[in-house]
Amino acid sequence: MWMYLAVFAAALAVDLIPVFAPPAWTAMVFFLVKFDLNPWGVLVAGVIGSTLGRYLFSLYIPKVSAKIIKRQKNEELEFVGKKLGDTLWKTWLFVFIYTITPLSTTALFTAAAMAKVKPLHLIPPFFCGKFISDAIMILAGQRAAMNLKDLIHGTFSPKGIISLVLGLGIVFAFLFVDWRELLQRKKLKFKFRIWK
Repeated sequence: MWMYLAVFAAALAVDLIPVFAPPAWTAMVFFLVKFDLNPWGVLVAGVIGSTLGRYLFSLYIPKVSAKIIKRQKNEELEFVGKKLGDTLWKTWLFVFIYTITPLSTTALFTAAAMAKVKPLHLIPPFFCGKFISDAIMILAGQRAAMNLKDLIHGTFSPKGIISLVLGLGIVFAFLFVDWRELLQRKKLKFKFRIWK
């Protein structure tokens, strides 16, 4: 049971960071594989931790953002934040769609906090979108890790190899595709320098 609390704490901590950090699902997959946990328990604990982390993030970020983010980025984030100030259903739809994409929600919550969007306008659709996107990533990560273990131990089957390749392909796409370029300009580009 305490390992699920560790998943919760890790997801909470990652989503409290005011700069671009690794996504919370990576911590969830780590705990899932390392400690052989139930994927649904990991998902629930992780998504609740992420949601609480983003809520707390949106409360403190207005005080911190001006000190750590460049002026140009602040203006970009304010633009996104103003888009979130529309009617509630549009805000929920936008947040939900944004959250199920592999884009970082740090920018979304920073923008919303800077534009003074009420956190409770963001949290329900974030939770729903996060549940879906993290479920996909956790199950793909678990599948890739299980098949990698089989390959290491000498179990080669066409199904295992295909599953491994597909799982790694999904993780690769989520990490290294330049999603902004793809979604805004309809161009497929890869960005391999994703870590600071």
